[in-house]
Amino acid sequence: MFLYILKLARNLKRLFGSRYMSIFICLLALVATGAEAVMSQQYIDELTIDKTIHTLTEQHPNANREMSERGIRQVAKMWLERDGSKDEFVTFCADNFIADEETRLATLGRYEEYLSSLSGHFAELGRDLSWNLDVTTGDILPIDYSFASFSPGAHLNEDFFISKIGFIALLNYQQHQLVEKLKFGSDWSRIKWVETRLADWFSARVPSGISQETSLAYTAATAYISSYNIHMHHLLDEKGERSFPAGMKLITHWNLRDELKAQYSDPEGLDRQRMIYKVMMRIINQDIPEVVINNPGVDWNPVSNEVTVSGVKDNPLPSHWQPNGEAGSKVDNSAEPNLRYQHLLNVFKAERKADQYYPDHPTVIKRRFDLGREMPEAEVATLLKTVVGAPILKDVAALIEKRLGRKLEPFDIWYDGFKARGSIDNDKLDQIVGDKYPTVESFQNELPVILGKLGFDKNTASFLVEHIVVDPSRGAGHAMGPGLPDDKARLRTRIPETGMDYKGYNIAIHEFGHNVEQLFSLHKVDRKFMRGVPNTAFTEGFAFVFQARDLELLGLEETDSTSELLRTLDVLWSTYEIGGVALLDMAIWNWMYDHPDATAEELNAGVVGLARRIWNEYYAPLFGDKDCELLAVYSHLIEYGLYVPNYPIGHIIAHQIEKYMKDKNLATEMERMCAIGSVTPDLWMKQAVGDAISAQPLLDDAKMALEQLTK
Repeated sequence: MFLYILKLARNLKRLFGSRYMSIFICLLALVATGAEAVMSQQYIDELTIDKTIHTLTEQHPNANREMSERGIRQVAKMWLERDGSKDEFVTFCADNFIADEETRLATLGRYEEYLSSLSGHFAELGRDLSWNLDVTTGDILPIDYSFASFSPGAHLNEDFFISKIGFIALLNYQQHQLVEKLKFGSDWSRIKWVETRLADWFSARVPSGISQETSLAYTAATAYISSYNIHMHHLLDEKGERSFPAGMKLITHWNLRDELKAQYSDPEGLDRQRMIYKVMMRIINQDIPEVVINNPGVDWNPVSNEVTVSGVKDNPLPSHWQPNGEAGSKVDNSAEPNLRYQHLLNVFKAERKADQYYPDHPTVIKRRFDLGREMPEAEVATLLKTVVGAPILKDVAALIEKRLGRKLEPFDIWYDGFKARGSIDNDKLDQIVGDKYPTVESFQNELPVILGKLGFDKNTASFLVEHIVVDPSRGAGHAMGPGLPDDKARLRTRIPETGMDYKGYNIAIHEFGHNVEQLFSLHKVDRKFMRGVPNTAFTEGFAFVFQARDLELLGLEETDSTSELLRTLDVLWSTYEIGGVALLDMAIWNWMYDHPDATAEELNAGVVGLARRIWNEYYAPLFGDKDCELLAVYSHLIEYGLYVPNYPIGHIIAHQIEKYMKDKNLATEMERMCAIGSVTPDLWMKQAVGDAISAQPLLDDAKMALEQLTK
C-alpha cells in the first residue's frame, strides 16, 4: 500500500505539478504512521508514589521533602508500564535521586551540554533536508519532498524516556506551570531559571510516529504555499488589457500584499489594487481557477473568472500544463478544490493526535501560548483588542481618507502612505535596489556596510557577517537561526536573475534583523538553556526595528519634522491590520477544536465566517464594507499553526524598544537586550526597557502624532 501511494503521488506530480505532491505526502504519513497510539491512564498509583516518597525520605532524611515529592510525581505522570514495574519505579527513583547539591548543579551543566548539542545538530539536519524546497536550486524533485518531510528528531522525545534521561531530569528538577513562572519568576536566580528550562524539555512524551506525521503535514503545507504564485502579467481587466509588467510572478499572500502596497505611490494604481484585491478574495473563497495558479500559459480575468489560452510568453511554462488551443480560446476554469483548507485541516489533525501526550497542555492552543509564548491566550487577546478596538483608529482612518482623496476600501488595511516610500515611485525603488544588489553575492558583501550604518562597530559587524549566509529563497523569505555556535544563520529572500527588487530588499532587511537577534541570543547569553528570546514575537520585534530603516539604509529616508510622526501612525495602522489576522488565527484554531470532524469545505466556510465576524466588529466601522473576509488571505494561517499573533505583539514590542532607544545606540542596546535570554516576556521587557509589554505607549504616541499633524 505504501509503495502504491508513493507511485500515485509521483504520477500526479508529473501530470499536475508539485502542488498535488504535498497533499499526497500527507497520505504517506497516514500509511507510515499506522494506528494512533493511545496513552493509557497513569500507570503509577498513589500507593506506589507514597512508597517511593517514604523510601527517599529514609535514604535522604535531609533532602527537601517538597522537592523530592514533586520530582516523584513528575516522573509518575510520564511512566508507562513498559518502562518498568511499580517496584522498578521505586528502585529507579531511589537510585537516581540526587541529594548532593554540588552533584545536582554539575549534572545540570551536563544536561546543558548534551541537549544543546543534540538540538543544534538536529536543527542543522532539518535545514539540510529541506534545502531544496526552501532555496532556489533548480527543479524540485519528488525525493526532495520525501527528505524535507522526514523528521530525523521525531524519535528523540521518546528515546529520552526509554533511556531514562528524561525521567532523571524530571526526578531532580522541578517543572513550573506558566502561572508559577509569571508569579515567581522575577525572584528566581539564574540557576533556578536554567533548572526550569531543563524541566520544560520533558513536558510531553509524544510517540515518534505522531511527531513524524506532524512534520509531514507542515512540510506539505509549506510546499503548497511556496509554489502558490500568480503570474500578474496574465491578469486581464474588463477591456482585456494587462495592467502588470511582463515576467511579474508574485507569491501569495506576501508579494500580492506588497505589490498592492507599492501601488499607493502611483496616481493610477487604484485599479491595480482593486484587481489584486479580487485575486485575494478568489483565493480565500477557493473559487480561483486551479489552472491559473503558478501558470503563465493562461490569461485570467479575476472579475469574470474567465480563463483563456495566453498568446503571451513571458515565463517558462510548467511541465504539467501545455496550452491546448489557439490564443484566446477558453480554458476550463474549475475552482481549486479546497486544497488551501485541506492543508490546514491536515496540520490540525496531525497536531491534535499529540494532544493526549501533553498532560498539562492538551491542545495546540495551550502549547502555543502557555509553552511557546509563555503568555496566556486571554492576555494576548486582550492586548490585541486594545489596539484593534482603539478609538483613535477612527481619526487615523479619517486622515488616510483625506490623504487618499477617497473613501477607504477594504484593502486599505495595507495603506502604505505614512512611510517615506509611499511618495517614491515603485519602479524607481526597484531600479535602485536592482542596480545595487544584482546578485546574492552583492547583498552578502553589503552586510557589513548595512551594519555600520545601523551603528555596529567594525568588530561586532565582522563577527555577525562571518556567521550569516544569504540564500535565494523559493518562498517570500525567512531567517533560519544557527543550531550551534559554529554554525551560520541563513538569510533568505527572493533574488531573481534580473536582480533584487524592492520587495525582496525590504524582506531581506527584516530577515537580517532576525539573524542579528539569533546570533546575539546564541553567543551572548550566559547559559545554554537560556539562549534565545522569550518567544518569536521578540525576534519579530527586532526584525521590525531593522525593517523600519530600509530606506534610510538606501539613503532615501525623509528627515523632515513630520517623518517620525508619520512613522508612528504607520506602526499603529500596521498593528491594527495584523492584529485582526492574529485574532482570526486564534479563532480558527478554537473553531477547529469545536468542530474536529469538519471537512475542508466546512473549514472554508468556517474561516470565511470568522473573518467576516472579526471584520464587522473591528474594521467595518471604519471602512464601511460589511462581511469582508480579506483578513483570511494570510498564508501564515495555513502553514505556520498559530504563528500570526507574534506579528502584532512584535510591533508593540518594537515600538517600546524604539522609544527606549531613541537617544541610545541601537547596536549596543540590542546586544544588551539579547543577552537577557529566555525568561518570561514581561520580565524580559522590564529588564530591557523598564516596563512590561503594553500597547499604551504606541497608542499615546499615535495620539500625540495625530494632534501635531492635524494642527
